[in-house]
Amino acid sequence: MDTCIFCEIVARRAPASIVAEDDWCLAFLDIRPVTRGHTLVIPKTHAALLSELEPALGGRMFQMAQRIAQALRTLAQQDQGFSCEAVNLMLADGAAAGQEVGHVHLHILPRYRGDGFGFHFGRKAAPGRSELDDLASELRAAL
Repeated sequence: MDTCIFCEIVARRAPASIVAEDDWCLAFLDIRPVTRGHTLVIPKTHAALLSELEPALGGRMFQMAQRIAQALRTLAQQDQGFSCEAVNLMLADGAAAGQEVGHVHLHILPRYRGDGFGFHFGRKAAPGRSELDDLASELRAAL
């Protein structure tokens, strides 16, 4: 495995502005923030993809993300210079999904009106119920 920058941060061999930490996860500010306060939560053990992550560890990541999301909202109420009207949680799983660092990480994005960020989905015809039911059946079988 090549050197993983997130593993280096966990080991304190690379700098990071740490927001929260426990025995399992580490949260730090993104160096290329989408919005001010953009935070990443990572597992302390290396997992490149979501399929490699222990499910309980994924749960711990989301628990930390919930606490940070609330802290972002609280800070926005206390600090007139900080904005957070809403929060997006985003996890890109694989390069085609936009994952740039090969270590599972959950983005916590503070959002506010006019922040310039958004998700834009191409307009496609809605599939019929039978197509959805068929795909749901295939997915259940793959579980």
